Amino acid sequence: MIFSEFNFVPELQEGLDAMGFEKATPIQEQAIPIILGGKDLIATAQTGTGKTAAFILPVLNEISKGDRNGVKVLIIAPTRELAIQIDQQIQGLAYFLGISSIPIYGGGDGKVWEQQRKALEMGADIVVATPGRLIALLAGGKVNFDSLENLILDEADRMLDMGFSEDILTIVKYLPQKRQTLLFSATMPPKIRKFSQQILHDPEQISIALGKTAKGVSQYVYHVYDGQKEALVNHILKSQDFQAVIIFCSTKDKVKSLYKVLRKSFMVEAFHADLDQNERELIMSSFKNKSLKILVATDILSRGIDVEDIEMVINFDTPNDPEDYVHRVGRTARAEKKGKAVTFVNEKDRYKYKNIENLIGMEIEVLPNPEDIGKGPDLSKSHSNKSNAGNRNASGNKKKGNSYKKQSRPNDKKRSSETANVKTEPRPKIKASSDKGKFRERKNIKNEGE
Repeated sequence: MIFSEFNFVPELQEGLDAMGFEKATPIQEQAIPIILGGKDLIATAQTGTGKTAAFILPVLNEISKGDRNGVKVLIIAPTRELAIQIDQQIQGLAYFLGISSIPIYGGGDGKVWEQQRKALEMGADIVVATPGRLIALLAGGKVNFDSLENLILDEADRMLDMGFSEDILTIVKYLPQKRQTLLFSATMPPKIRKFSQQILHDPEQISIALGKTAKGVSQYVYHVYDGQKEALVNHILKSQDFQAVIIFCSTKDKVKSLYKVLRKSFMVEAFHADLDQNERELIMSSFKNKSLKILVATDILSRGIDVEDIEMVINFDTPNDPEDYVHRVGRTARAEKKGKAVTFVNEKDRYKYKNIENLIGMEIEVLPNPEDIGKGPDLSKSHSNKSNAGNRNASGNKKKGNSYKKQSRPNDKKRSSETANVKTEPRPKIKASSDKGKFRERKNIKNEGE
């Protein structure tokens, strides 16, 4: 289905044309007519499916046709990065409409708070906010939602995991009862369904290919001992000149440790919850413009971050939750492009690895370890060696051999004990002219290891 079939107002269609958007994705094709029809909606869709535009486009269309008094749309997102990203997409699509939006998020010092307060006083059609900062503004009487028509919750499952359910219910008390409510979530566990009953009215429900990885991503696995992981990362990164790679670790301590090792050979940065706002924004800006090519990150970066042309995702640690694997791998092969995902599996990970394969509905090809890395653990007793069976990759073709074997280059072997109990070295100062306030995570956020 092409966007012109939705009969958007000409200015919105002009924005779509200017941004090169022609064909709707499945989530857009199903969600947009429901939203235009005024019904509440629960939509299950992964990141990278076009879900943000699925709710932005119809609300922009309706705002353009109505009165412009007061805030018409409130979008709640779990993190500042996602709030900023949504706001940027709104500004792009609304360029010819003259519709205004404001991102509201925590972190920074009093200067940022004052800037957000003044922006709200000047007025906006759309507010994109994180729960904590929004509650503070509501409690202080700094924002009025009497004219609100749409409430949108993006990544609702993540917000509940972070402990924001009570905050959202508190926010809802400030909103008109007569409104359209849209809930978007990557997963739909029972707690989300129970929560939705408190804020939605007779919603329509749609689900788009939950648990499947993108068609364009080729997935591989290495069987390794923990002491081989650092050397293998070095080998992969030196195998070709990658322009954009994300390496996921299970905890922020592991991120810091691996960052310390890789910085000796590569231009790399670490991304985790301990960074302040300025550091996060500067690192992401560098990664998006490709002046920074390698990021080591916790799962804080696995969702809600849209960076084009990420060539490879490396799972340094096998994720505990199979759905986290889908989110991590979803950083590459976006918008029908190609990408690679490599996962390191040790003896303790074999069952987590099997659960991942069960969720995505395919066997992941096992690659032989490079000679200079050495043989890894034999996991064939509990998990068949798929590299010998010529298993299917993302495109359904059988593959053989090591996808990263290239011209021989020197490789720095690392002792397995090198990063044990490493004390993180001070990070080099990042120059910035903007606010230098410290990032404050909400105290009730779970997964504090990120």
